[in-house]
Amino acid sequence: MARGAFLCSPRSGPGYGRQLAPDRGVPAAPRRWAACATAAVLALYGATAAALDTRRADVEQFITRVAVQDGLRKHAVRKLLKAAQSQPAILEAMERPAEKAMPWYEYRPLFLTEKRIQAGADFWFAHRAELDQASLDSGVPAEYLVAILGVETFYGRLTGRYRVLDALATLAFDYPPRAQFFQDELEQFLLLAHESAIDPLTATGSYAGAMGAPQFMPSNYRKFAVDADHDGRVDLWQSWPDIFASIGNYLRGHGWNVGEAVLSEASYGPGEGDNSAGRDLALSETVASLQARGVAFASLAPADAPALLIAADEIDAVHWRVGYQNFYAITRYNRSALYAMAVYELAQAVKRRSAEMQTESAAAPSLLPVPAATPALPPSR
Repeated sequence: MARGAFLCSPRSGPGYGRQLAPDRGVPAAPRRWAACATAAVLALYGATAAALDTRRADVEQFITRVAVQDGLRKHAVRKLLKAAQSQPAILEAMERPAEKAMPWYEYRPLFLTEKRIQAGADFWFAHRAELDQASLDSGVPAEYLVAILGVETFYGRLTGRYRVLDALATLAFDYPPRAQFFQDELEQFLLLAHESAIDPLTATGSYAGAMGAPQFMPSNYRKFAVDADHDGRVDLWQSWPDIFASIGNYLRGHGWNVGEAVLSEASYGPGEGDNSAGRDLALSETVASLQARGVAFASLAPADAPALLIAADEIDAVHWRVGYQNFYAITRYNRSALYAMAVYELAQAVKRRSAEMQTESAAAPSLLPVPAATPALPPSR
């Protein structure tokens, strides 16, 4: 029997939840309410992990719902949830996402470091064939596949230390601002465990339940993950072909347009009362409409191409950029302009470094050190 198969009765098939973009835990509700809710939970549990009480009404309702909708056996789901631990550290982490707490001039140095750029170039060198294939299949340039891995998990080295079961159960039942979202993801995780070789008791990930080198939430794992190495299973912890192909498939599924630009530098002098300019992620402008507002930028995109204005807070002043559909696709991975700008800049830096390495290698191949081998990915189970 495959791991996780105990969750479903023989007569039932897997259900399908609604797809959600990977979420790093940024609360949708006002932060004051989230902070109060977290404080209440921490006080309740004394800031120590506690077993999930499956007798709670909301937990029992969840068990009944997934049993009816997805054909999961109530006894098996209850037994699994009894093994979950509510982790106060997860609730604390939810209150300080870097994308919300930092301006761009503080966020950027976290990812645009010499170490991360060189590691990205070495990583690209070590996996060029698999990256080229994933790029060909998805239409996403290899540097963006590399950069997302660089920002998410330092190229697969930091995939998270929390049990996914604990993270999702904690947020599903002890974090009211996003309870419904995480209950949906917990449901998807149970289905994923049923369908695959993932062990729900040992799989680890981020504090928000994101898994593997690309940090997919369970719903995205089920919808976008690809078995690129054709071994009969999708492994986002250990299989680089699966990992690269899945990131490319995710971006393509969220509107990546082959061959189009991601970002342009711009200049803009907002008028009085326009202090909120560049703070909205909605792709609600066009190249022409931004230019009509006085935003100056060079672009090969047609006048009717969707675009958005981006305000990047630097120490000296606000710097302006214009993002296109492909920038917006990156923000579907993590709904933050800071995140997408970091991916963009890291992609460009890694691409330049890789080109420099190739030039140097062609000039003096016998004198260049061989890039260090990529560390083995941590076991997923």
